[in-house]
Amino acid sequence: MSTTYGGQAVLEGVMMRGPSCWAVAIRTQSGEIEEVVRTVRSPMERHRIWRLPVIRGVIALGESLAIGFRALAISANYAAQTEDEHGEVKTEITRGQIIFSFAIAIGFALMLFKVGPALLTTWLPVEDTAWFVVVEGLIRVAVFIAYIALIGLIPDLKRVFQYHAAEHKAINALEADAELTPVNVQRFSLIHPRCGTAFLLWVMVIGIFVFAFVGRPSWPWLIASRVLLLPVIAGLAYELIRFAGKHQSNRILMVLLAPGLWLQRLTTRQPSLDQIEVSIRALTEVRRLEAEESAERKRLEPRVEVMA
Repeated sequence: MSTTYGGQAVLEGVMMRGPSCWAVAIRTQSGEIEEVVRTVRSPMERHRIWRLPVIRGVIALGESLAIGFRALAISANYAAQTEDEHGEVKTEITRGQIIFSFAIAIGFALMLFKVGPALLTTWLPVEDTAWFVVVEGLIRVAVFIAYIALIGLIPDLKRVFQYHAAEHKAINALEADAELTPVNVQRFSLIHPRCGTAFLLWVMVIGIFVFAFVGRPSWPWLIASRVLLLPVIAGLAYELIRFAGKHQSNRILMVLLAPGLWLQRLTTRQPSLDQIEVSIRALTEVRRLEAEESAERKRLEPRVEVMA
């Protein structure tokens, strides 16, 4: 299969993405499955420079965030729908509220996982620059793992983690050329090498090596470096995840990447057949759209790869 597919879990649903389009399937309050489909034109299709190693990782991350936010907004609107006394469906969440929430979430993530560990390490009795970078990296990874473990205790997020596993299972089944039925897909693994969870872990690990070149600057430069160098680190992590996705049969590579696979156990839960049905619907829709794209798009699509 030359075309790679990826996606993410949303509120009571799954978003699946191909090189040139994406689809989100959501289980509504009535029990029905609703789909929303969109096309996307990646910059990597238009300019060779955006397909260069590391740079393509930054572009892919930006696209994934943009599409992911749109899919979450769609699912949030479905979750917020209510009926008034006349039986008309009303949505309680406005576009402005969604944008504000996402901005707060990004700022919180940067403070918690990037800036916070750096500032915390400056308060510790660590004088050596090399040890400073290592300790900072270990704190960052520890905070990340603890955060995932804690939010996994929230009942509503447990369902999101189930949909996350349903997404992985559907993609694993597709890549194994298996029939996409809920019962058949259920037997596949809920772990995938191209998962965004593994990507985030490797962003933090690779950051240790990148920040070693920065050293231990003053507070303003320390904070700036942790934020400004994030695209470079993300690009390197993308290349690693991309390589792993293409060499899943390499046992040595899988052993080296095992921590990222283990971490997915915290962000996935065994899904129900109903949840897998939603995941299959999203994957089926995005594959249908990909098949309907023009011959020009089909020629370009191998240049765009996505994370699972």
